[in-house]
Amino acid sequence: MDRLPAPIDPVPDPWPLHGLVLRTPRLELRPDDDGSLRELVTMLHATGVHPASAMPFSVPWTDADPRYLGRGVVQYFWSERARTGPESWALHLVVRSEGRVIGLQSLTADRFGLLRGVETGSYLGLSYQGTGYGTEMRAAVLAFAFDHLGATTARSDYVEGNDASAAVSRRLGYRADGTSLNSAREVRTVQHRVLLTPEEFVRPGWELGVRGYTDELAGFLGAQPPRGG
Repeated sequence: MDRLPAPIDPVPDPWPLHGLVLRTPRLELRPDDDGSLRELVTMLHATGVHPASAMPFSVPWTDADPRYLGRGVVQYFWSERARTGPESWALHLVVRSEGRVIGLQSLTADRFGLLRGVETGSYLGLSYQGTGYGTEMRAAVLAFAFDHLGATTARSDYVEGNDASAAVSRRLGYRADGTSLNSAREVRTVQHRVLLTPEEFVRPGWELGVRGYTDELAGFLGAQPPRGG
């Protein structure tokens, strides 16, 4: 008779992301789950994230048929969860203000344990733009990446003409890191890359609150252990 594997005590948390919470003076950021994705889709339908005449993304996902946009959004995030592990991970943090979902802030990395580099991406509902939330939520994940995960570089990019994203990058201390071309909506556009280091990071006048960054989560991401761990 085959022997059963010996039990593990304690049983490892199969999804250590679930307890992570980042807090700023006005915002709360938590990894996506199915409930928050439903709220995110509701926000996308209610306000949109850019005028129909503009396309601020290199992949024009917001051009999807409205009947299927929500399905595509949740399927994308399900696929991102499925691929997440120490070799390649994606933290898609649903952003709330006063309990209401207002946008999404992503932090992604490949081979983080060796390369120590992250990339960011984000969007806000149109109703919440021009409030400083975009700067606040990106500052949150940068502080988490540099001070807790042990990142040494952070990269982002923006489509030429996306002045709001460019302004956030300038405000936080990024420097130019080259350009590339893309063809969203079959139009040739320039993509600007930007780079930030911990030394160049223009820190906000507040301290990030972090809950749920555990040894298990650090190992899952290939990151440095929690302070004092």
